[in-house]
Amino acid sequence: MVEAMLWIVRTGAPWRDLPSGYGPWESVYTRFSRWSATGVLAALFEALARERDGEGYLIDATIVRAHQDASGAAKKGAPGNWALTRRSVHEGSRGRRRSR
Repeated sequence: MVEAMLWIVRTGAPWRDLPSGYGPWESVYTRFSRWSATGVLAALFEALARERDGEGYLIDATIVRAHQDASGAAKKGAPGNWALTRRSVHEGSRGRRRSR
């Protein structure tokens, strides 16, 4: 039940889109709203935060970025014109912007 609640909170999906593996969405929603109103969820999250062991971390892939030059290293066995395929449409042959 808690995992179903966390899935909804994590994904931001509507209650009706809860996967059937978690059970009926109506049951999960009812318990979520009751626990929220009585403070059970807040107490649960406080207890979990106190017992944090630091072994698991959630890394959201939407915030992980590579620098634009990260893919520019020479590759072994790559064709000689590999760098040409990675140029922007606005770059000339020397890497400068073309004048318009």
